[in-house]
Parts: sequence; C-alpha cells; structure tokens
Amino acid sequence: MAETCGQVLLGSGLTILSHPLMYIKVLVQVGHEPLPPTLGRNLFGRQVYQLPGLFAYAKHIIKIDGKSGLFKGLTPRLCAGTIGTIVHSKVLQHVSHLFTFQIWGSSQKAEDGSLQHVVNETTKEMIARSCATIVTHPFHVITLRCMVQFIGREAKYSGVFDSIVTIYREEGILGFFAGLIPRLLGDILSLWICNMLAHFINTYAIDDSTSHTGEIKNCSQAVTGFFASMLTYPFVLVSNLMAVNNCGLAGGLPPYAAIYPNWLHCWSHLSREGNMSRGNSLFFRKLPAGKMYAIEQKRFF
Repeated sequence: MAETCGQVLLGSGLTILSHPLMYIKVLVQVGHEPLPPTLGRNLFGRQVYQLPGLFAYAKHIIKIDGKSGLFKGLTPRLCAGTIGTIVHSKVLQHVSHLFTFQIWGSSQKAEDGSLQHVVNETTKEMIARSCATIVTHPFHVITLRCMVQFIGREAKYSGVFDSIVTIYREEGILGFFAGLIPRLLGDILSLWICNMLAHFINTYAIDDSTSHTGEIKNCSQAVTGFFASMLTYPFVLVSNLMAVNNCGLAGGLPPYAAIYPNWLHCWSHLSREGNMSRGNSLFFRKLPAGKMYAIEQKRFF
C-alpha cells in the first residue's frame, strides 16, 4: 500500500509538471494553429517557414487565459492518474499471483532473461495496463474535451461531475469510451514492441561480460521505448481526435475535423492528408508541404 501511495504521489507530481506540454500537444493534434508561420532556419541553416513551437504556443495561451490557462483539464487527468495507478497495481498483483507457476501451458517457471520470461511479464503488464486504461478512459475523454474548449472558447465541460452528466445526457455510456479502441491497441503494440526489441538487443547485441552491462541494458530499454512510442503515435493521435469528435465543441467539428463514423475512417482521412504525425513534435515544426494557412480559421487547409 505504501508503495502504491508513493507511485500516486510521484505520478501526480509528474502529471502537474507535464500538463502544459500535453495541453499544447492536444491543441496541435486537433489542428489548431493560432499563430501564423514565421521565416526561420532549420538544423542545417536553410531558411524555411516554421510553425510556432512549444514556448511560443504557451505564451499565446498565457496571453489569453493567464498562467492558470495552461492547466485546463488537470483535475480529471489527476483523477485518471490516481485511479489508474491503483487499478494497475491491484490487477498486476492479482495476475502475478495467478500466473506464478505457469502461463501458456508451461509447467515450470521461466528463467529470468529468457524469451518465455519476457512473454510472461509482458502479458501480465498488458493485462494490468489494459484494465487501468479502460477504467480511467472516461476521465481521459473529459480531460481532452476540457482542453479543446480553448479553440471555441466554450465552457461546456467545466468540472468533472458536470462533464460526466453532460456526456451521459448527450452521448450515453458509449460517450465515455470514445477513442478507446485505438488507445488500447496503441498501448498494447507499444508495450510488446518495446519489450521484445529490448530482449533481443540485450540477448544478442550486448556482451554480458563487459562492464556496465546493467546500465547498457537500461539504456536499450529506454531507446526501444522511445522507438515504440514513435511507431505507435498514430494510434494516440486517432484516439485523441475520436475522443473530441462531434462532441459539440468547435475543435471536434468542421472545419477543424470531419465527422468520423469510427476510428478507422479517421485513420484513413489522416493518412490521405499526410497528417499521421501531427503533434508528434513541438519543436522545429515546419510548414506542411502543399498546405495554406487560413488566418480567420487559425488552421491549415
């Protein structure tokens, strides 16, 4: 219990610190570009038109809503983090107890570092993460909608309880799980890619006889995690867009977004437009090729 409380406190602190970053990323993901591109230089010194980065975007939000405006949607996100940590811990503990001796028909405990051991541990982590994601997704939806209200200056989602009532009244139970499927798929794929790549690198590319083997393996785990998150980013983008799509907010309606019947249509539309990586980077953002900036609508078309 003490360990779980420590994880909750640490997670809450990191959530508060990273919230402005997530807020700006979400606004970029839905296509909101309040500042026009400016002429700058890329890493190679070549002149290119660049979109405002993280700090310029943050200054724009502060100018309109003050510094507190950078923390819209923080309360439901903290709720999601706290509940998710508790659910993850409880489910992982229960699953670990059930799968102590065998999984996938194996009658002996797999050796540490073996492929079977990695599969076992990844499976348990997948179950725990999936349960936590499903339970906390309604708070994730509320968080995103609170953020996207910045675009149309709405106040439809003003609190956790009021937001729950609004979503249930307008969309029913399914409204709380908008965008859940691509989010789950992205989490699962990212976890398996990260763990399996790290296992093969640690097994076949790293010599255990060398010094600092532990540090090298930890580094490989971090690198594969970053690679996996980049590879599965389109799932994150589609999930967030579906969570706010056609919910009555300007950021989820035309001209910012088409009305998507399901997440596959959203994926297909983003792919055709070449927007599958939109919002992936908040630095050195270059002007999309073939796009025009609409000053009145504050977006590209």
